[in-house]
Amino acid sequence: MKKLMILTAMLAFFSSYAQNQKESKIVQQITTPKNETKMNKKILIIVSNANAIGPNNRRTGTFLPEVAHPYAEFENANYHIDFASLTGDTPYLDALSLANDPSNLAFLTGKGWETMQKAVKLSTVDVSKYDAVFVPGGLAPMVDMPENELLKKVIKETYERNAVVGAVCHGPVSLLNVKLSNGSYLVNGKNITSFTDEEERGYAIADVPFLLETALTKQGAKFHAAANWSAHSIADGNLVTGQNPASAKGVAEKMIVILEAAKK
Repeated sequence: MKKLMILTAMLAFFSSYAQNQKESKIVQQITTPKNETKMNKKILIIVSNANAIGPNNRRTGTFLPEVAHPYAEFENANYHIDFASLTGDTPYLDALSLANDPSNLAFLTGKGWETMQKAVKLSTVDVSKYDAVFVPGGLAPMVDMPENELLKKVIKETYERNAVVGAVCHGPVSLLNVKLSNGSYLVNGKNITSFTDEEERGYAIADVPFLLETALTKQGAKFHAAANWSAHSIADGNLVTGQNPASAKGVAEKMIVILEAAKK
């Protein structure tokens, strides 16, 4: 009889314990936020589709380190990275001779170039879902980005919703002719940089349709130039620009600082 009483008590205890555990689990499920998992920032890299420029059809494309170095920084920050191009056709790369650089090589042999080749058409992208857009240079953007209406709309809307806009070297041509809702040029009064007129005179003066520094300055930009080919990037609010290929990494780093500050 005594054994029976002990057994009954043990069964009651374990039954009560199991019920308490079940209830505790239910409470935990109810009180744990579904969005507790950290959401990564989303970056849209917008690239040119041009592969030739100027009267002599100089071969061009996106300049390899200007996309590879920022890609490495965004990847290291554990951001989600997508590519879009203006036409949706496979974009081109320039400066493949620089493939021995570690970040360039990683881009070419890893997911970077593979993903870039599958860049979707910009018109099919809901850009509002991205925390930042980034436009790399190379001479190619000077061909198809100065007047592209959709690109200007994307840059305007991204900037006005306080997402981050970044561009490097000839990439800031994407900022040219962008008008904000108040009718002013986006670059008016902004501290920015890009490939300089002096750098262009020693590089592709016979190929480009205009000088980018001059064009940006005419629309009111407060242009800042550093020594030729030196690393130089500037952040003005949520707008980040870089002068040349050596500046691409710095642009991405400044964009990341802004994006991370927005989490706090």
